[in-house]
Amino acid sequence: MLRNTNLILTSKGLICPDRIIPVSIGKGGVSRRVREHEKTTPSGDHHIIGMLYRPDRIRKPRDWAMPILPNSFWSNDVRDPDYNLMVPFSDKYSRKKLRIPTPTYDLILLTDWNWPGAIIGRGSAFFIHQWRYEKAPTNGSIAMSRAALKWLAAKVSYGTKITV
Repeated sequence: MLRNTNLILTSKGLICPDRIIPVSIGKGGVSRRVREHEKTTPSGDHHIIGMLYRPDRIRKPRDWAMPILPNSFWSNDVRDPDYNLMVPFSDKYSRKKLRIPTPTYDLILLTDWNWPGAIIGRGSAFFIHQWRYEKAPTNGSIAMSRAALKWLAAKVSYGTKITV
């Protein structure tokens, strides 16, 4: 387990105790001052605070993982009282669908960026998820191969620290 281990994101990848995982980050690079929808990965110390998975595609990776259901969305609308939380669909607010046709969100590690008590406009959570295609830049998340993500999910614990 990687509970008391600090994972470090560098230009070479995500440095773990026994390997370096190739990753991609936000199209805008790394930033100290992330704003909503600017496609940068927030710098600083972050922690794993959750895990989501598609039960129709993969087995439950850990006992603390939560399923992504057909009506699972992520609120990224600063007007939404449930901003920066997993929520059901709403016509009133912009919400990102988590159960998508591609495997990008089959497994998601959640970080504590702007959580709990999200500050409006500071950017919604950044995820650790699978690449859309190899080394494709993200909208601010950290992405990696499916095999690397499954390995990481099996090793991290609630609270594992990631330094960006």
